Amino acid sequence: MKLQDALSITIGDLIDRQARDYGDNEAVVYVDRGLRLNYRQYRDIINRAAKGFWRLGVRKGDHVAIWATNYPEWLFTQMGTAKIGAVLVTVNPSYRASELEYLLRQSDTMTLVLIKGYRDADYVAMVNELIPELAASKPGELSSARFPRLKNLIFVPKGDEPTPPGMLSWQELLAMGDAISDTELQAAQALTDPEDVINIQYTSGTTGYPKGAMLTHRNIIGDAYLVTACLKLTDRDRLCAPVPFYHCFGCVMANLGCLICGSTLVPIESFDAKQVLEAIHQERCTALYGVPTMFIAEMNHPDFARYDLSSLRTGIMAGSPCPIELMRAAVDKMHLHEITIAYGQTETSPVSTQTRTDDPLERRVTTVGRLLPGLEAKIVDPVTGETLPPGKPGEYCVRGFVVMKGYYNKPEETAKTIDADGWLHSGDLAIMDEDGYFNIVGRIKDMIIRGGENIYPREIEEFLFTHPKIADAQVIGVPSEKYGEEVMAWIKLKDGVTATEEEIREFCKGKIADFKIPKYIKFVDSFPMTITGKIQKFKMREISIKELGLEQVAAIKTA
Repeated sequence: MKLQDALSITIGDLIDRQARDYGDNEAVVYVDRGLRLNYRQYRDIINRAAKGFWRLGVRKGDHVAIWATNYPEWLFTQMGTAKIGAVLVTVNPSYRASELEYLLRQSDTMTLVLIKGYRDADYVAMVNELIPELAASKPGELSSARFPRLKNLIFVPKGDEPTPPGMLSWQELLAMGDAISDTELQAAQALTDPEDVINIQYTSGTTGYPKGAMLTHRNIIGDAYLVTACLKLTDRDRLCAPVPFYHCFGCVMANLGCLICGSTLVPIESFDAKQVLEAIHQERCTALYGVPTMFIAEMNHPDFARYDLSSLRTGIMAGSPCPIELMRAAVDKMHLHEITIAYGQTETSPVSTQTRTDDPLERRVTTVGRLLPGLEAKIVDPVTGETLPPGKPGEYCVRGFVVMKGYYNKPEETAKTIDADGWLHSGDLAIMDEDGYFNIVGRIKDMIIRGGENIYPREIEEFLFTHPKIADAQVIGVPSEKYGEEVMAWIKLKDGVTATEEEIREFCKGKIADFKIPKYIKFVDSFPMTITGKIQKFKMREISIKELGLEQVAAIKTA
């Protein structure tokens, strides 16, 4: 397949094509469930799901939300809804009732697919709390005062979990589809177009309410094609994917990426370092995806040395800034000699720059790579909008086929993000070198301004990561009456070691500028983060201001 083919095909047609070309290849393997599907079997289940949704009354453009971890049914829902042109709305598995309410209302969801719950969250109880009419409703005929558009709830059981009142079971949905002919499904599929919105992907919400990025077949198939091309992924590769499907890293780069290549997808239902190591060992996976915190957990697992990871070749570390030393460790300890770094955001489907497997290691551990083919990028002054030359930090902007259509029902927010010339403004501070390699130095909103000096947290984090006792470090700015802001470091130490604040500051002296040395240091066991592993620095800042007694200074600074 060439790039132009990827930009002119729908997900439904892609599924049929791959079942024809790679029918005997394993498409999906769930190690913990003993589930193995080749591409023909995968297509057949997807078709049954598509027919079930169609029989339920779901049509092109209708919104189907899914609230689940990486269940097999997540895949079948993603691909099945795409077959008939319905729009998949992804729901963060860590959401609670108020967040779910916001998403269902904001997205105009018609059908909700859900599991029993995740960790200590009972999804069914939350849904019944929000929809008191549900228990007495006939499945498929819900009439909710709070959610007038919501008509169907489909329950995906694990084991022998009973179907809650008012909901259809997943098996009932599939059985309903048996009444729909192949001809009828093909007719519905023929109405879909590559430019149709097929996914409303909610941003992770590290600040404020999440926004629903509207992504098309063309957006996400094209991006998945380019990402896997950078990895040199083929039909002989097996990808271990512990990243959540609700995020673009999972549903685009993993699920669609494997589909495009005819590769085998080996998902992990919810991240567990031991399960990842076991899956790689058992299935001889050749590729691995993850955010930095996942790779840290895997390499620090006490049983790490027991597993044979020699089959690994490539993969992606992305989702948040990747410390250089961590990348080196992944290459040395996990055999990931061709691992790549990818950078992007939900609004760009998600990847726009990536390193290549044949880039020198130094490039692969110190940059986020070059622009993907067919895209344009520039670095601009955040204040003046002036395009900056190589070597100057500014806001990263990108234009091309990966850029979303906009935020659902938020035209003003869309206009703030995508300008009149089609440039998407990322909010990230980046530097491009003379050879076209990009480096992300932080978020514009995370940049610390201390006494007029611009300080990029990423630079200090990279330096702290070289300390032999430090496992991870995150740097934020906290308010200061004298300087405007001061540098604060949250530090996670390696297991079994101790350190003092003074020891860390002494390590910094003479190696980084005095104004960059953290005034405040907090030792922690973990960081506040989203389910995808993105550090929530705004929460770190809130906690730190309270603990340091800086509320009054913060109030003055924001007044």
